[in-house]
Amino acid sequence: SAWLQKTYSVSIKSNEHTEQATFQESEYFKEKSKERYKIEAKNSELKQRHGYDVAKSSGLLGMELQGAIAIFTENLKRILKLMA
Repeated sequence: SAWLQKTYSVSIKSNEHTEQATFQESEYFKEKSKERYKIEAKNSELKQRHGYDVAKSSGLLGMELQGAIAIFTENLKRILKLMA
């Protein structure tokens, strides 16, 4: 005869999980999350158009320089757009 099996799962939340869940229900979090798309769009542009996704050289200095140039380029574009 076939054995019947039942599986139960119990979630145990730590204090950090509980605090985070409470924070995510706050008005402050809800307001800030509405602005997140702007930041994500800028991060995507840095990665897709300015090579911020993959390091072109090895070493920390090379990666820092690449990041600085990508961000400088993006800021320069914004300055030129605001001046027009």
